[in-house]
Amino acid sequence: MLAIIGPTASGKSELAVEIAEKVGYSILSLDSLAVYKEVDILSAKPTPEERRGVPHYGIDLLFPNQPFDITKFISLFRQVQGEVGERVIIVGGSGFYLKGLIEGLSPFPPISPQIRKEAEKWNWDALSQIDPTFAQKISPSDRYRIRRGAEIYLATGLPPTHYFQKNPPIKLLSKPLPIFEISLPREVLRERIWKRTKKMFQRGIIDEVAYLEWKYRDRELPSLKAIGAREILDYFNGDYTRREVEEKIAVNTARLAKRQTTFNRTQFPNRISLPPSQLKEAILESLKKSGGES
Repeated sequence: MLAIIGPTASGKSELAVEIAEKVGYSILSLDSLAVYKEVDILSAKPTPEERRGVPHYGIDLLFPNQPFDITKFISLFRQVQGEVGERVIIVGGSGFYLKGLIEGLSPFPPISPQIRKEAEKWNWDALSQIDPTFAQKISPSDRYRIRRGAEIYLATGLPPTHYFQKNPPIKLLSKPLPIFEISLPREVLRERIWKRTKKMFQRGIIDEVAYLEWKYRDRELPSLKAIGAREILDYFNGDYTRREVEEKIAVNTARLAKRQTTFNRTQFPNRISLPPSQLKEAILESLKKSGGES
């Protein structure tokens, strides 16, 4: 088992398919958007043709109005591990999920619909009043973690910091997970982002966003808050021209790539980071040494 990470548009999926095809592995998508049906262009998920017959897990599992989070990803990982064992490549840009997989998760208390509804009203200031230590670790704009912290407090009466002290993470992996990162020069990555953005418009990203908004009538869906969707919704509002929205998406995607690179550097210090061609050889050599190459 191994993981391939890297910023958005760096070519992770293509590299993973090449390697999986060669060594007979399956692929587990580490992507919080690819899990959704009907979100094909926004998520940049590999098409059936691009998957080249390699078994893929974590793609097209849910409808866009169904929730997906780290606990569901861990359940998916356990399912995949039960089906294919260790012969799997974990690939994608959702580093938070990978971090949870490596560090393990604390058992989460049962959350009633009433508590979930009440937690939605909380903001960072409210959370910092009951647990300043926990609040200092998250961004004031991180709605997901603010809500989770509120849910813990409302369900147990314990500030999240105290709850996690009483309920330490449960280990999920029996041995260290090798992590390989695609490293690209900034200008090369930016060019790839621009090309992918143009391709998304050619494939019909505007129609995809319009369909999702029409069908689900909820702009708060994770898929409609993603980069690409939110700019197009602003375009529908008349805030941008067609050319401006394309540029806005490319710029915001480049900013996301920078954040992902920083996250990977700080959270996965033992990763092997190389250009694509060298990385492929390093992965194959690693599999050969570990006996994972067929």
